[in-house]
Amino acid sequence: MTDTPRRIVQRGLWFEEFEIGVVYEHRPGRTITEADNVLFTTLTMNTQALHLDAAFSDQLPPFHQRLVNSMFTLSTLIGLSVAQLTQGTIVANLGFSEVAFPKPLFHGDTMYAETVVTDKRESKSRPGEGILTFAHTARNQHGDIVATAVRKTLVRKEPA
Repeated sequence: MTDTPRRIVQRGLWFEEFEIGVVYEHRPGRTITEADNVLFTTLTMNTQALHLDAAFSDQLPPFHQRLVNSMFTLSTLIGLSVAQLTQGTIVANLGFSEVAFPKPLFHGDTMYAETVVTDKRESKSRPGEGILTFAHTARNQHGDIVATAVRKTLVRKEPA
């Protein structure tokens, strides 16, 4: 008889495992490159010169350089949370609110993310699932907040 090794599959947390008020720190961070910004900006048909045109952006105060597309910033903020929180356990994103970008990201900046669960309730219409409210925060390598967002999600409960 052969010993079968124990297997652990990476997943997010089941509804029951989330705790209101806990700060979930998502690591590693993500260093944003020029290629990331240009690819995302062109894939999404955003022709804003602030993201694509170095000569144009270099002339504009107060930053004098291209800015990372804020939708890329938001997507990366949420993406950084997936492996720890919702990988394989989320049913759906229900909505986003209170999205803000207090400071810009630039090429070469590294983004770090954290999430706080601010509300948690069982679904009234979908047995076996619950609704969570996440407050996501992104910071650059200097600790400056570069993005915040509130997200409501539908998450599975642990199977019986």
